Amino acid sequence: MHNKQDSPQVLAKPLISFILTYYNLPLDMLCTCIDSILALSLQGDERQIIVVDDGSDESPVNALMGYGDDITYIRQRNQGLSQARNTGIQMARGNYLQFVDADDRLLKDAYEHCLKIVKTKNPEMVVFDFTTTAAKPKELKDLPPQSGSHYMRHYNIHGTACGYLFKRSVIGDIRFTTGIYHEDEEFTPLLMLRAENIIVTTAQAYLYQQRAGSITRNIAPQNQQKRLSDLKAIIQRLHKAADNMSIDDKTALQRRVAQLTMDYIYQVIYLSRSRQQLETEISDLTRNGLFPLPDASYTPKYIWFRRLSKTSAGRALLMRIIPLFNRER
Repeated sequence: MHNKQDSPQVLAKPLISFILTYYNLPLDMLCTCIDSILALSLQGDERQIIVVDDGSDESPVNALMGYGDDITYIRQRNQGLSQARNTGIQMARGNYLQFVDADDRLLKDAYEHCLKIVKTKNPEMVVFDFTTTAAKPKELKDLPPQSGSHYMRHYNIHGTACGYLFKRSVIGDIRFTTGIYHEDEEFTPLLMLRAENIIVTTAQAYLYQQRAGSITRNIAPQNQQKRLSDLKAIIQRLHKAADNMSIDDKTALQRRVAQLTMDYIYQVIYLSRSRQQLETEISDLTRNGLFPLPDASYTPKYIWFRRLSKTSAGRALLMRIIPLFNRER
């Protein structure tokens, strides 16, 4: 097993660097995640597996010893997911990068399809799908190559960075903003806009495993408020960034900003259950040019949400149905 204190070596450039972020997880989950990568058809010199331990209470290093030189292990003081991923980016040598949360895993057959795309078509980015069950793969379909900007103008994108296999050259100086929640929502649209050749596939290559103790399921009141304020700040930064882009990129990012703003309003209603807070947030979004939501036909859900949210009566209805909808799910 390599660690960041090892002596420098001249190593061949692997095809893919897998960046795994780890913090206080059961060791069997981490090993299952690593095993899912080792099960792929990639040869040892075609892959780099980086485990970034973000200051866990107990280091998983003993459990990793059995993997030998298949693993590069980095331990840092606890700084959060964003900095752990940024550390992984700094250490990565691969032509392509793939983020994997250590409590999730890759699904072999579907991910092999992504590898085939990389090896035969050499795109800047492969966009794949997620699943929560390791079911038999569905029929696979790939969209024709297109730019990230074109795709974002016509489709919604996943927020999570784990849904993209992308060339190291595309990332440039983009990094995850540290100390915030929803860091992926800022990172992924900016990354995609830089890619001129992406291939989107229906392959469900990533198994997302929900855990009761995960960051996204922390419902403490102070956690909820930070999640909301961080998301609003991201929306505002993306909204500002769009002003300095070409018309196509601006249109693409404005669609994403509108979708995120819709989600933000939805989350304010669901988490606060307060009409007063909702109206306060609507006023703030209006001052920042983010409300009313743009009159666009992005998706059926967006259309009905935009229509309801623009009137006081419609927002009163949303206050009733959103908590009810989430309780029944």
